[in-house]
Amino acid sequence: MRLYLLALNPTDSVTEGFLPAAVRLGLDVTLLTDRPDAHRAAYPEHPGIEVLDCDVRDHRAVITRISSHHRPDAVFTNSDHLQTQAALAAHYFDLPGKDWRAALRAKDKAEMRRHLAASGTDTVWSAEITAAAELTGRLVVDAPYPLVVKPREGVASEDVVLVDTAEDLVARAKEILARRPGDTLVVEEYLPGELYTLETLGDGRVRHVLGGFHTELSPPPYFIEERLTFVPAHPEPVVAQVLAQLDALGVGFGACHTEFVVHDGRARVIEVNYRAIGDQCDLLLAQLLDVPLFEHILRTHLGEPLPAELGVRRDGAARLEYPCADRAGTLVAAPAATDATVDGVRLTYRPLRTPGEHHELYRTNRDYLGVLRATGTGQQTVDRVVADFLAAQRWEIQP
Repeated sequence: MRLYLLALNPTDSVTEGFLPAAVRLGLDVTLLTDRPDAHRAAYPEHPGIEVLDCDVRDHRAVITRISSHHRPDAVFTNSDHLQTQAALAAHYFDLPGKDWRAALRAKDKAEMRRHLAASGTDTVWSAEITAAAELTGRLVVDAPYPLVVKPREGVASEDVVLVDTAEDLVARAKEILARRPGDTLVVEEYLPGELYTLETLGDGRVRHVLGGFHTELSPPPYFIEERLTFVPAHPEPVVAQVLAQLDALGVGFGACHTEFVVHDGRARVIEVNYRAIGDQCDLLLAQLLDVPLFEHILRTHLGEPLPAELGVRRDGAARLEYPCADRAGTLVAAPAATDATVDGVRLTYRPLRTPGEHHELYRTNRDYLGVLRATGTGQQTVDRVVADFLAAQRWEIQP
């Protein structure tokens, strides 16, 4: 059976998750990408993976490339940017896949807000800005401050910022539009509350809730995810509210990573990432739950039903830490990759920057210096071991 995998840059989810899972399932993999050289260099341990050049952001190019090659049995992507294209291609070839309309609603943050409001599920004040000239009049004066400004189809906290005044809104929006010419911004009311995630896996018939994370962010006005703590089960009323919003959007096939806040018992969706959670959280989740997570995800796209029970472990505790750069400059000292077990806690540290690299300060997830994954059976022990490990490390950045 042949799997067509759509990708942009190589990611840990692909190299350590989906490609090994596809090999274990005995699939022939054709990877379509507009960056073939980067992918060929990233997969030396998978010489059987076929990599083809393709404009994967254009669903017509994807369909043409597949149609002129081998017959597909599944079309899949874990990229935020390519969900609609993959869904359209799967639909074209009569293969199992996501509803392309749901994929578009999830990716387009303004359309998501409109659709949730039209369904009566949740209403959030929001507006779209395509040019600095629109930052005038009632939009600026009457907006319910504080507001969040973000790209309509952005990812990884890129250019997401909190503004408190009309002057701040105009200044920040102009800065972002200057960096992203041609993009559209969404301006929406700030939703207070603690930030969480819900991780789900469905086949269009059944949907499994895998748990979620409590997310701790950098100080405002930015929204960098600095720490995530595993939550085995959110309160049932909270889960019900989030699932109702996903149902309204038509989201229910394959993996989904949903970010939401809870305030006074009310759960409100921040954004829906119609894919498996990234930044190595998916690798941790598969290990913690002790299930073949990546195989399950691929099987849904091959048309195989999910089991009624996944048999996930429920006694695990976990935490992820993302040491971040606090200034621009050259990284001159940093810890190497580490695998260790301390007091029953399994630690995996992976650097994301190499000493000698120079970077600007982005105030996004691109500021990550590395990622630390920790799993165990007691949260207090996990937290203590993580704190001790980080305290013993040194990251040094020079101008």
